[in-house]
Amino acid sequence: MIYTVTFNPAIDYVVYTDEISAGEINRANEEKIFFGGKGINVSLVLNELGVKSKALGFTAGFTGTAIENGIREKGVETDFVHLESGFSRINVKIKSNTETEINGKGPDIDGRSLDKLYEKLGGLSDGDTLVLAGSIPASLPDNIYEKILEMLSGKNIRTVVDAAKELLLNTLKYRPFLVKPNIHELGEMFGVKINSVDEAEEYARRLRETGARNVLVSMGKDGALLLDEHGKTHFRGAYKGAVKNSVGAGDAMVAGFLAGLEQGDHEYALKLGTAAGSATAFSYGLAGKDDILKLIKDIG
Repeated sequence: MIYTVTFNPAIDYVVYTDEISAGEINRANEEKIFFGGKGINVSLVLNELGVKSKALGFTAGFTGTAIENGIREKGVETDFVHLESGFSRINVKIKSNTETEINGKGPDIDGRSLDKLYEKLGGLSDGDTLVLAGSIPASLPDNIYEKILEMLSGKNIRTVVDAAKELLLNTLKYRPFLVKPNIHELGEMFGVKINSVDEAEEYARRLRETGARNVLVSMGKDGALLLDEHGKTHFRGAYKGAVKNSVGAGDAMVAGFLAGLEQGDHEYALKLGTAAGSATAFSYGLAGKDDILKLIKDIG
């Protein structure tokens, strides 16, 4: 079973409108609501690709109930810790002549609730996969990824870390199965700007030498690079299309990669991961199965 953790789930309320006038009433032309958070996004795309997962994390209040019900209706199994106070965040995204976002803070997570999550994670078994993705809320210890990987280190569990800077680097001593920085995050980890595929491979190799078993680097319009656990390098150029949305594309790539490994080798995993990420970028929300497979069928 694949488990995903989302510490701070959200309702994304997306409003499309004409030019915004500050201090006045502005009316929407169109509205969309998405339930998400990085781990939830991974679970939703896995479900589209026929791979079951269970979404873990924290929810609170009426918004938390809406998030949990919403993703269950899409076929994703959930086992969230329900916080006793606060409410899960709402992110307001205004699409007009410019884009403006107001991201909610989310609820505080108390120690007892964190212990409940640890208890759930302690039930994972050999052969399971755990996906840790995204930033850490201020109410949680900043080394929580390390603590989780340390707790699971005695089991044969595939761990996936999709995070930035030290949050990812500090997990490498636990030999995560997969890390997925984007090209900008990879450069930030080493204090450099990466300008080519060769440079991306160089720094991906450093992550692997430090402990990561597989390193997947998303590079936007330049495609994706995989340095697999056998030391082999794979590259996949980006699929071509009109970019409508960048939110969730990296999460979709992780989901596609994991689903691809269920069905084939590293080469196919990279192919499906790149297609899932691209199809999401070409959509207003997370890509569905048909959109993902159409890219592979039409373009290869």
